[in-house]
Amino acid sequence: MATKTRQRTLSSSAPVSDLKGPIAPEGMTRPKHKRTVTGFGAQDIKSFEASIPEGQREAWKKHSIHGFTTKEQFENETVRHIETTLARSLFNCDELAAYSGAALAFRDRLVIEWNKTQQRQTFADQKRVYYLSLEFLMGRALDNAMLNVGLKDVARDGLKELGFRIEDVISQEHDAALGNGGLGRLAACFLDSMATLNYPAWGYGLRYRYGIFKQEIVDGYQVEIPDYWLDFNPWEFPRHDITVDIQFYGYVRKEINEDGKTVAIWEGGEIVDAVAFDVPIPGYGTSTTNNLRLWSSKASKGEFDFQKFNSGDYEASVGDQQRAETISAVLYPNDNLDRGKELRLKQQYFWCAASLYDIVRRFKKSKKPFSQFPEKVAIQLNDTHPTLAIVELQRILVDIEGLEWSEAWSIVQATFSYANHTVMPEALEKWSVPLMQNLLPRHLQIIYEVNMQFLQYVEKTFPKDRDMLSRVSIIEESNPKMVRMAYLATIGSHKVNGVAELHSDLIKTTIFKDFVTIYGPDKFTNVTNGITPRRWLHQANPKLSELIASKLGGYDFLTDLTKLNKLENFLDDEKFKKEWQAIKYDNKVRLARHIKETTGVTVNPKALFDIQVKRIHEYKRQQLNILGVIHRYLSIKAMNPEERKKLQPRVSIFGGKAAPGYWMAKTIIHLVCSVGEVVNNDKDVGDLLKVVYVEDYNVSKAEIIVPASDISEHISTAGTEASGTSNMKFVLNGGLIIGTCDGANIEITREISTDNIFLFGNLAEDVEDLRHAHTYGSFRLDADLARVFSAIKSNMFGDASRFSALCNSITDHGDYYLVSDDFNSYIKTHELVDEAYKDQTAWLEKCITSVARMGFFSSDRCIQEYADMIWNIEPLDPESS
Repeated sequence: MATKTRQRTLSSSAPVSDLKGPIAPEGMTRPKHKRTVTGFGAQDIKSFEASIPEGQREAWKKHSIHGFTTKEQFENETVRHIETTLARSLFNCDELAAYSGAALAFRDRLVIEWNKTQQRQTFADQKRVYYLSLEFLMGRALDNAMLNVGLKDVARDGLKELGFRIEDVISQEHDAALGNGGLGRLAACFLDSMATLNYPAWGYGLRYRYGIFKQEIVDGYQVEIPDYWLDFNPWEFPRHDITVDIQFYGYVRKEINEDGKTVAIWEGGEIVDAVAFDVPIPGYGTSTTNNLRLWSSKASKGEFDFQKFNSGDYEASVGDQQRAETISAVLYPNDNLDRGKELRLKQQYFWCAASLYDIVRRFKKSKKPFSQFPEKVAIQLNDTHPTLAIVELQRILVDIEGLEWSEAWSIVQATFSYANHTVMPEALEKWSVPLMQNLLPRHLQIIYEVNMQFLQYVEKTFPKDRDMLSRVSIIEESNPKMVRMAYLATIGSHKVNGVAELHSDLIKTTIFKDFVTIYGPDKFTNVTNGITPRRWLHQANPKLSELIASKLGGYDFLTDLTKLNKLENFLDDEKFKKEWQAIKYDNKVRLARHIKETTGVTVNPKALFDIQVKRIHEYKRQQLNILGVIHRYLSIKAMNPEERKKLQPRVSIFGGKAAPGYWMAKTIIHLVCSVGEVVNNDKDVGDLLKVVYVEDYNVSKAEIIVPASDISEHISTAGTEASGTSNMKFVLNGGLIIGTCDGANIEITREISTDNIFLFGNLAEDVEDLRHAHTYGSFRLDADLARVFSAIKSNMFGDASRFSALCNSITDHGDYYLVSDDFNSYIKTHELVDEAYKDQTAWLEKCITSVARMGFFSSDRCIQEYADMIWNIEPLDPESS
């Protein structure tokens, strides 16, 4: 425990000397550089630069590093790193060493532009955006770097000359385990777009040592094991000199300062250090390379207890270190237990506090008054996880910088914006007041003060609506009391956005309805999500990207996706269509090979590939999919040989992780695997139906799966999926959708037309009435679904008791996600898919038309909308500056 008040400080491993007089041989007049944590401000750099003699400047310029551009230069850099950095040679260089050498060569090249970008942005001294996300699902970095700097062909030829296939080398890289689902991948797409569009931007996240977990399927069950992705990571730069003290627990005391003002002092408790690790984020076709800063936790200095060690209590001597490092060990620790909840809240504050300290330090070097803070800083909250950043900035401004409360709060509100990612009340983040009181006592005080002033305003503005006060209060009067983080994020931000049109409309009429009344509709806006075509077309599907470029006269569509619309001019080009079809088949062969290698199941690439890969959750309704597969299996078993000959063969492919504590989601995985075990070994069925579960789904596996889809499933209960982005990825790669009218499916339908998508199910406006009828009226199970449940209960897929809770949630407990209500529509729509797939010419034209009309769904468009409507920032073109 800390015994005295510790001011949060940034430590530096570079000591500053106070020596006077000469510090170099006579004639050397270069001033002594004093390392500062966030670097110099624009004026400091100019004065420092002016003081350096011309000769030294010329010598530095002469020896400055330049990035490779040719095959020979790439080979030189790669071999140098293999032989010196890795201490390997020609005789013991395997594919992993080749990857390491190539990655280090590209990393060095990125660093040059990275440094220049940071200098350029500092000189310009314009507004920056800081993107706070608990997840960044980056995927493999080497292939992305090669493509973004336009040197993949150079690397391919160089590696071939050195004796390696580029595909084998790229496959050696671990996926960065910094995220799990669409939230993290959206953040990664946004970082790519911000760099590509030359916006001054930083990402801030946590450096998870083990990610969420590595998923293994053992006997049909999900098993979680640590993901040791950091064994070798050439893409990060440890900044051991950038260390922020983060405080937890303790107490708050009030005192009168020398100005006669009452101030709050948070002291006691324990200190944990946040250490910065930086990752370069290159833009496509530009020299702009932005920064992703990740925080790692470690015990503060002196936490190793020599006395305990010397007395033989070795475990206790490093207990503080282990407790501190747990904070950044795992993404989303299991919060079924109170200790898990505390750890998760610790994670969130640790990351927010370190990031805010960094941002404030960077602003202060400009020597501008805090009144200009929102003119220089925009902070985007990616969902509610970083909401404590709002409270932390208020604490910094009031307690440390000495601003008046109202002035500080105006600055906070003008700085933050909040993107909401869910409409389901049960998914909105809440923290218990006792937990926050114990862990963050000063922040709870600030939350109560914010809430009091907000409620006073509401009561004054709407004096006749007393019930509104309890509805909009940040503090939920439950037992125990809870802090509603979504409400705090809404009150503390100047803009709140949904991520698809339906979602944005729903949040204004459901969870934030009262806030629209209080603030007016202008505070709420929509920015429909998008994806980066660089990763999800050019990198994941290079042959298709090349074919499109051959028709459009170049790769300009990768930075202006609307140019894809010209593809519709080639719908009558038979040669083009055959090439397109061949590329799809090759992608399916590649996926079939991966399935065989990883699961042992042989699938026919000529079958229709039906894919649902995403986080496993009841609202995403993987259970509807697998129950539909069982229905299909039962139908095949009931057919005679002649009927089976007419049936379209199908491969149903699932993938995704269930949260460790989400038992129902794990049951869905087990049902999928159990059905696959039966179906795949049924000789009567053969190739007519296969069921596959791809374990440990991640970005690099998505790059194999997405280009191979014929149909993909986006079948969430209407009104539950905020947007979805995998739907966009599948369509951009020439696959069609079967889906509900939910999230971005609606806008995709509007763009590509109803002729090119298979929609089914109830609409969002009917969901609540149906749920009410389930509870208070008569619930009638769909007849086809009843037959499926009978098969499950007959032990056809193993011990039926293992699936009883899943079945009972539909039959006996209200069917909250409307599986029975939508089942008939779902089955009939799949029959339409089978029928449409038989006419391959028409199917192909649907696919090409859909790709041609996907221009709206680029993350570049999203970032431009954020920049114009919410952040108010301008790009900084490296050429013009």
